[in-house]
Amino acid sequence: MHHASIRTANIHRAIAFYELLGFVVNERFTTGYTLACWMEGLGGRIELIQIPQPKPAPDAFNDEHYVGYYHLSFDLTQMVLDLSTWLVVLKERFSSAITEQPEQLQPLRVLLEPEQQMIGDRIYEVAFIADADGLPLEFIRQL
Repeated sequence: MHHASIRTANIHRAIAFYELLGFVVNERFTTGYTLACWMEGLGGRIELIQIPQPKPAPDAFNDEHYVGYYHLSFDLTQMVLDLSTWLVVLKERFSSAITEQPEQLQPLRVLLEPEQQMIGDRIYEVAFIADADGLPLEFIRQL
């Protein structure tokens, strides 16, 4: 896959959010009428596109009747020892960054604290957070 594209209400807030997750902007451009960029990190590439006059995103995580793209998932198996510790460090990183950039960042919103799930014949640790626009992001680690 080349990239996953995310529409955002404020590209500067979204960039600040994803940078705290470990992404780095590697290309800035416009898509005709609006700002966009590619960011790389956590083993993948995302494209952020700022949407003029944005509408709120549907609540894909909590609406059990929602149909459509649900979330991006990042495999942290080779990067962290456990999701609970990783999430504590991430929350602290966000808290510190908010004092430096209060206009760009909000407290990290956890949608699902780390828990174990059996998927097929494997056990995974799974957690969800919301991005700058409230979109769900999954972080998974094979045990």
